[in-house]
Amino acid sequence: MTSQSSPHTPLDLDHGRVEMTHGAGGRAMDQLIDGIFRRHLDNPLLAQGNDQARFAVPPGRLAMSTDGHVVSPLFFPGGDIGALAVHGTVNDLAMGGARPLHLSAGFIIEEGFALAALDRIVASMARAAREAGVTVVTGDTKVVERGKGDGVFITTTGLGVVPEGVELSGERARPGDAIVLSGGIGEHGVAILAQREHLGFATGVRSDSAALHGLVAAMLAAVPGLRCLRDPTRGGLAACLNELARQSGVGMQIREAAIPVHPEVAAACELLGLDPLHIANEGKLVAICPPERVDDLLAAMRAHPLGVAASHIGEVVEDELRLVQMETGFGGSRVVDWLTGEQLPRIC
Repeated sequence: MTSQSSPHTPLDLDHGRVEMTHGAGGRAMDQLIDGIFRRHLDNPLLAQGNDQARFAVPPGRLAMSTDGHVVSPLFFPGGDIGALAVHGTVNDLAMGGARPLHLSAGFIIEEGFALAALDRIVASMARAAREAGVTVVTGDTKVVERGKGDGVFITTTGLGVVPEGVELSGERARPGDAIVLSGGIGEHGVAILAQREHLGFATGVRSDSAALHGLVAAMLAAVPGLRCLRDPTRGGLAACLNELARQSGVGMQIREAAIPVHPEVAAACELLGLDPLHIANEGKLVAICPPERVDDLLAAMRAHPLGVAASHIGEVVEDELRLVQMETGFGGSRVVDWLTGEQLPRIC
């Protein structure tokens, strides 16, 4: 996003649509950048107008993450692709204990996409960034031919700083450690599905999309010895726990009764034959901590708005097979495996 202001006719945000010329590098592209992107995302670093942003780096170790966002529909209860793009990258940084600083944003827009919808998406992205305390400092816009882009795709890259003394990594779980979940699962995936398929019975479910770095900061302040953090996005809680078990070379034993699931999420999953453990979340995290600190961790999480429903859901165990197993509500046990196939397409 390197254009400078020029005296041209304002965009028709009420009726206009994205045209191929909006990605061609000329006056129309300049108009699109100024009329939508710069208007919402403006900040001193973006206003430099260069092909890169230059900024001072605070003390600590740099953390960097990138994420592509292809959600369908673009707008859903509790969020949209603009806010989701911010939250997803901020959370990937936060899972390493980083304080997010800056984002870049790359937009691929389909020819014919309504300018009003694009304006709404960028406004939402700007609002989410302000609330998260990050700035979008550089970006790029491309337009593809009609039928080749499905609306809008967004790629965000984030930069953050990890304070000295914070050591969070997926290989640090140890047998005996406690497994803690920050709240109810499956809300994002069910909200997307309900909107896409017009499922009236699930209209009360909203995406949990949120930036988690404030919650993580509170957790680290209370329990500096946290072992691992991971957000259960695509593949849900099942994939998250299997990833950590594989990285650490351990097993996981969880309790179904301890896992919070919103009644409407549970009802939707039962009716559609879905497993809440496999459904994506965008505002939840899993924490692994030493067993003697689990009560302190839960207290800190429950004092934060995004952790009020935090629950101790199980323990890390020795297991050469690195299996995740769950004690069911009926007193039995089953293996919680990775998702096979594609349960919900285009959810994040």
